[in-house]
Amino acid sequence: MNPVGIKIKEIRVKKGMSQEELATDSQVSLRTIQRIENNENEPRGKTLQLLCETLDINIEELLEYGKHEDRQFLMFFHLSVLAGIFIPVGNIILPLILWMTKKDKIQGLQKIGARLLNFQIVWTILSYLIPILLVVSQLMHKELLPMNVRSVVYVYFVLSLINYLICIILAILNARGKQITYPSIIPMIK
Repeated sequence: MNPVGIKIKEIRVKKGMSQEELATDSQVSLRTIQRIENNENEPRGKTLQLLCETLDINIEELLEYGKHEDRQFLMFFHLSVLAGIFIPVGNIILPLILWMTKKDKIQGLQKIGARLLNFQIVWTILSYLIPILLVVSQLMHKELLPMNVRSVVYVYFVLSLINYLICIILAILNARGKQITYPSIIPMIK
């Protein structure tokens, strides 16, 4: 049976409502409600909104039903950013693969994954762009000295170190049950 249909039926029964009462109160046809609960239809759009309003539940709560909590996966998901140490842009590629394969199965991963990926994309662009801009600036002023090249490498190293420390801290917090994630800088992935 469709997890959404199961959840709707469970909530309806807990509230002591019959299918007929739900149909009347939500202004959704009885046959549609029967099809949803019998896994013949999946509610969408206005139907989903009307049922949620009538049952007094959030749409997000209903759509999260059937997903399981997996703190260990969320911890490893955050740690997957460390792949950037070994593979250029691995801090984006590995989390993207994990997110795409598990976002529909693990509670909270949709939001956490989107934020992590958005942050890593922006962070990666900045961590490559800032050293490049420093080098270009030095070349334009004809001041490319060995000391300046080292400073560019240090800037990149410090930016990377900060990123990896953040991912370790967030991994530990998620392992402890706190679904804390990266700030939403530029929401490219939703």
